[in-house]
Amino acid sequence: MFLTKTVILKIANPDNDLVETMQKYSDGMNYASEVLFDKGKPIPAMKLQQEVYSYLRETLKLKSQMSCNIPRQVAGCYKTLKKQKKAKWQKVEFSPSSMTFSYKRDFVIDEDTVKITTINGRKAYS
Repeated sequence: MFLTKTVILKIANPDNDLVETMQKYSDGMNYASEVLFDKGKPIPAMKLQQEVYSYLRETLKLKSQMSCNIPRQVAGCYKTLKKQKKAKWQKVEFSPSSMTFSYKRDFVIDEDTVKITTINGRKAYS
């Protein structure tokens, strides 16, 4: 059995690499959201990934793991929206205020430091 924990990190002085990464991640989420919205119904995350992956990697220059997380997150959001009986089909827009990271792929934790993969490589924050 696996345990999943959502942690909110507040970095006192985020550098430009982290801010740029969050912005590009948000741009990727919004691109995937637009592609899925235009379909008119939810589609599986893997199908969405096949449609948006090359754009995320080549145009936005996102790392591979981020380019895989985005379609899963967006597809899940639209699937939830569809399950809500009263919710109409609407385009979801994402702000650059959060990201989904995969432990040991996008980040690692060492004592009092977290190392996060950014657009320009892995950086340590304490």
